[in-house]
Amino acid sequence: MADIRVPKLNNNDTEYLVVEWLVEDGKPVQAGDPVAVLETSKAADELEAAEPGHLHHVAGLNTWIAPGAVLARITPEAVPASAGAPVASGAVPAASAGAPGISGAVPASTSAASPDTPAAPADVPAAGAPVVTDPARALMDALGVTVAQVTALGLPIVRRGDVERLAESAGTPPATGGHARADGTHEHAGEAGSGGAAGTHPLSRVQRAVARAVTTSHGTIPAAYTAVKFDVGPLLARTRGLSREVRRPVGLAELFVQAVAALHPAFPLFFASVDGDRARPAEAPRVGVTFDMGQGLYVPVVHDTGSLREIADTLMRYRLAATEGDFRERDLTGANIAITLHTDADVILAIPFVFPGTVCALAITSPQPEVVLGEDGAVTTRTVANIGLAYDHRLINGRDAALFLAALRMELH
Repeated sequence: MADIRVPKLNNNDTEYLVVEWLVEDGKPVQAGDPVAVLETSKAADELEAAEPGHLHHVAGLNTWIAPGAVLARITPEAVPASAGAPVASGAVPAASAGAPGISGAVPASTSAASPDTPAAPADVPAAGAPVVTDPARALMDALGVTVAQVTALGLPIVRRGDVERLAESAGTPPATGGHARADGTHEHAGEAGSGGAAGTHPLSRVQRAVARAVTTSHGTIPAAYTAVKFDVGPLLARTRGLSREVRRPVGLAELFVQAVAALHPAFPLFFASVDGDRARPAEAPRVGVTFDMGQGLYVPVVHDTGSLREIADTLMRYRLAATEGDFRERDLTGANIAITLHTDADVILAIPFVFPGTVCALAITSPQPEVVLGEDGAVTTRTVANIGLAYDHRLINGRDAALFLAALRMELH
């Protein structure tokens, strides 16, 4: 018998969510077969079987599980693990992650079924109709997804994730008991045009990961914020020439990544991580940059900051990946400082959260024209942007933040 234990998938999370079993309980697997999908705050990762045999689930679906805990077991025989098998230490039902007294998940081989495992239905499904799990059916009811729609997927078992993907691909349909208004909004039964209970909208996998990161940040990091006005007109003028020079698109994002990375030797604590009452400095700057192209918020990491061309190459690839949500795990791990882009028109202030595992997040807002009085007394305009720094107050104080921003302005100019 061999245990499949959860590896450490990144430095930010202390537990991961079991979002999908790819192999049913008791079914045979081969070495290298993906068996389960775990969701972290940054990505979804498949875990593989290390040897052939029969897979037996230990952690339940939709439970939280810590690195090192037993996710599943592989046995030579097609028999379930014994009822007395130890529960996966650190696995907690997702709905009760903060509840006291819960020490583990129920093994799949006991009488308690996984939340997304089809229960024995009272009525046998019609011939050709799929088996729909209880969570999937509840979501179908909430979104108004019909049996005909899920049957058209061609899946023998329809789970909640399948319904989410169906709703996302087709646009969220009206919920049961309501109808679409002429303006495209939805009126629920009993709503009478206003008031009443609103329908539910499932969060995407990416947004659930963002929600967990935000919750962890606000719950564990005592953050403060400082903002300084930068004259970015000269920078914007330089970008055109730099783009021609490196033959890659160069904008404020590329210039700020390069400048922030250059401050690593002078401001090591801004790239450090907190370890109790100590700071762990980073050997090299690795700059996370936010992208949201309509597929959710991602924070891929620029690992190589040695040249502007390398930075521009990396950010160009990340922009393309963000349009499809197509990132590799390496792209999304290892950041020790973050730059958040808020350059939509007229955004003048943005306060980012400090990403777990880091101590700083720099916010770049939209460039704006500003009327100023020149040295000769003439009225003129310049282009400015408010550059803000959110920081972990356990390591960094307000004066340090102001010095960092001043040094950043000098580095840029």
